Amino acid sequence: MKKTIIAFYIMCFMPLMMHAQTIEVCSTCSISTLKEAISIAKDFDTIVVKKGVYKEHDILVDKPLTIIGKKYPVIDGEFKGEIMTIISDNVTVDGLFIINVGSSYTEDYAAIRVRKSKNFLIQNLVLEKLFFGIYIEKSRDGKVFHNKIIGDAVEEYNSGNGIQLWYSRNVEIEHNFVQHVRDGIYLEFSDFCTIKNNVSALNVRYGLHFMFSNDDIYQDNEFSDNGAGVAVMFSKRIKMYNNIFKENWGTASYGMLLKEINDAEIMGNVFEQNTIGINVEGSNRIIYKHNDFVSNGWAVKVNGACYNNTFTENNFLYNSFDVAYNSKINDNSFDRNYWSNYTGYDLDKDGIGDVPFRPVKLFSYIVNRTPETIILLRSMFIDIIDFSEKVSPVFTPDNLLDNNPKTKRIKW
Repeated sequence: MKKTIIAFYIMCFMPLMMHAQTIEVCSTCSISTLKEAISIAKDFDTIVVKKGVYKEHDILVDKPLTIIGKKYPVIDGEFKGEIMTIISDNVTVDGLFIINVGSSYTEDYAAIRVRKSKNFLIQNLVLEKLFFGIYIEKSRDGKVFHNKIIGDAVEEYNSGNGIQLWYSRNVEIEHNFVQHVRDGIYLEFSDFCTIKNNVSALNVRYGLHFMFSNDDIYQDNEFSDNGAGVAVMFSKRIKMYNNIFKENWGTASYGMLLKEINDAEIMGNVFEQNTIGINVEGSNRIIYKHNDFVSNGWAVKVNGACYNNTFTENNFLYNSFDVAYNSKINDNSFDRNYWSNYTGYDLDKDGIGDVPFRPVKLFSYIVNRTPETIILLRSMFIDIIDFSEKVSPVFTPDNLLDNNPKTKRIKW
């Protein structure tokens, strides 16, 4: 069936592509604006925009075209509104420098918007002085590659997101650099997408934020120094592999928030120097494996209604608190993890501690209810009450144990 479809497309589009022309745009050319070039272009033509400054906005791409910038020509929207909107299939935009997107409290103006399109490629763009950067709306089967998006957001209410997907499907977002916007990468109702090798840092709210988006893969990204970290909500079958979540500090910050997430895999990630490495609420059947939790305030904070999750072969290194619970009930499994706070012994030298490790301290329970008590963290009194709870658990889950704690840091 697939071969038949491919053959049909080749038969339909090959004659058009064979007769495609190249149109040049420059200040001294017969065509001096991008809008004019698009209006006279035929399907599958190539438009080459030469170096220069082009003061244009509300550019509508309504036919299959390839638009290429040479030496990064500047498309200046003069803060008048949206700059480029794509409403055709099979459009490529490559190598433009787009600046000065309009701002609005009623319209989500973007540097590049893709609406109800498929087979698009947005790559090698530099976007600055923007409201929204790249906005993918009700589109599918596209790629957003190698773009640099630099905003100047200060407050959430008057800023937009760097890369946003809404009701889209099968979109690849790779090797983008996003900073100083509201949310670096935002997905809503967008399934089967791949977010890979991006850097999202120094954003006002979230480095990554997605809701109601299923079967997505997030791999080899870095999310650092964002206002509130990363928020993952109301989604299923998410895979998060080999990402870095670091330096997200603040009273309402975390490396990653998981809320109503089910049947996910979180593997090979690094959570380093965050107020909370992972904050979990109402999430079930998640596999946490081969993650490093390093120097966080809390490595993992579990806030109820979390069942059948497994924490296996993770490294918990030098966190103030490894695990925090707000309930005495535990239905999650901790097994074969390395805990830097483990003080047991391994007499048979098999790499597994002979004494189970209890990762929840009474003091973490107290701090959850009375945050001001954190000032007592290093006192001898705290060591005494933690020891008493370890011997005879009263306030913390008595079955929350790692019965096979590793005695050496796990390498993979």
